[in-house]
Amino acid sequence: METIIIIIFFVGYLAITLEHNLKIDKLIPALAMMALLWAVIALAHMPVFEVDAALRELAPSHVDEILLHHLGKTAEILVFLLGAMTIVEIIDYFNGFATIKGFIKTRSKRKLLWLFSILAFILSAIIDNLTATIVLITILQKVIRNRETRLWFAGMIIVAANAGGAWSPIGDVTTTMLWIADKVSAAQLVEHVFVPSVVCMVVPTLIASRFKAFQGNIEEVEETASEKKSKFGSTMLYLGLGAIVFVPFFKTITHLPPYVGMMLSLAVVATFAEIYSNSKFSISNVDGESEAASHHSPVHHSLSKIELPSILFFLGILLAVAALESLGMLFHFAENLNAAIPNSDFVVMLLGAGSAVIDNVPLVAASIGMFPQGMDDPLWHFIAYSAGTGGSMLIIGSAAGVVAMGMEKIDFFWYLKKITWLALVGFLAGAGSFILIRDFILNV
Repeated sequence: METIIIIIFFVGYLAITLEHNLKIDKLIPALAMMALLWAVIALAHMPVFEVDAALRELAPSHVDEILLHHLGKTAEILVFLLGAMTIVEIIDYFNGFATIKGFIKTRSKRKLLWLFSILAFILSAIIDNLTATIVLITILQKVIRNRETRLWFAGMIIVAANAGGAWSPIGDVTTTMLWIADKVSAAQLVEHVFVPSVVCMVVPTLIASRFKAFQGNIEEVEETASEKKSKFGSTMLYLGLGAIVFVPFFKTITHLPPYVGMMLSLAVVATFAEIYSNSKFSISNVDGESEAASHHSPVHHSLSKIELPSILFFLGILLAVAALESLGMLFHFAENLNAAIPNSDFVVMLLGAGSAVIDNVPLVAASIGMFPQGMDDPLWHFIAYSAGTGGSMLIIGSAAGVVAMGMEKIDFFWYLKKITWLALVGFLAGAGSFILIRDFILNV
């Protein structure tokens, strides 16, 4: 039966990887793979275990108990992401991101490159790399008219956003997974991965700034009325970003799971959103007709706009990987991998390169069940860096790349030819700096 399990997982994984070729959203094979894996386990009465990687023990359990255990762990991540996504949509409801556009005063392409790269790096650490990319490319489309120039900027935003998301516990789904799984702490993650991430962003940007595409000035674009800040836009931007940044501090102080802090932050932001909006809540008028158009709750509006397909994809892929973990397959695969390749740095860098070809979420989910190292071991910090930044090497290798591809219709081979080698140079430079810093600290 293990062969059937592996075949189902491989076919499902392949369908996710070939999402753009098959024209099937990756959430569909992810959910189907998850359901089929657990169905086979249940029907074949396969022995399942709760793997304690730290003690290297496999404790036999009932399939219902194990599934409920993994569902609880997965729900922590999904509820956390739902809260963060809703806060970002509330900020956007008040056109708060127009405040960022107001910071852009220069017309120099080279200065704009650095400005967008730094903004992508910082924003992705706060509101995650996917959302930061959406925000910045939206602003980019309003600032730069020439499409060819925008493509270059969009490519560099992807590299910077992925680098920025790698050092923050809330900057990328994979780092959030490691943080919630107690593999890394927020403070140690920032301390060990921040400098390599900066190197990963700065090196490609420095090289690209000398390209012809970033020489000269851009044309001036007039601002339309719809693009201007709303009365409470700046307030909601700073309140929303502050509320998200508050979450790691809440976890440190209370030792409660991060999603609890995120729900508190969402409640605070939502309260101010309702106060600032002039909405009057009425499900229906006297005639039973909806008044949503005239009286709209900003919270309801924001909830309707969050990326539910992404949430369902994470549900499917995390529970599918959990099925392999419960069978002990990841545990034994790790032992064989470590025996074949004793150098863990090389294994982790391969993981980073692999995340460019296939999704980094299942790779990190698998690594959590594969390696026995304790919390804040350098291995986990290196996995956070590699999985977060390695996806930049292909445009389909990260959520930021996929969304940029859709927004700007970026050709896969254009990115491969123009941006991939820059992303690779940045990835290797950052990885090298991580290893040097880690070895220096260990030797002190």
